[in-house]
Amino acid sequence: MHEVSHWCIAGAQRRQQPDFGYWYAPEGRNLNQQRDFESVERKPQALEWYFSKACGYRFQVSVDNPALANAGLHDATAFQHAVLEQALIWQQEGLPARAAIFYRALCCEFGTVVPAA
Repeated sequence: MHEVSHWCIAGAQRRQQPDFGYWYAPEGRNLNQQRDFESVERKPQALEWYFSKACGYRFQVSVDNPALANAGLHDATAFQHAVLEQALIWQQEGLPARAAIFYRALCCEFGTVVPAA
């Protein structure tokens, strides 16, 4: 669901690039790298929330770097709030076009009704 979320947001040029042209560093990122990661993950994870709910699955925000949090060097609360804020914005304004199509198909397939604009 996560990668499809990136696909739903990526423009035509990005969809032709590996990993949709996004920078990625594996777990072990420093605090600045973690903040960069979170800045590009807010929207995809908000979409992943919608897709997960449409499938009847539980969603949990992923910081994809537990070592930093476990060391007490990072609090993901602000990121979690940012993901929720984006989900609420899309609830009012509507999902991006490709995301809305995929979301409706998931709701139909899984027999769920999750409010989305």
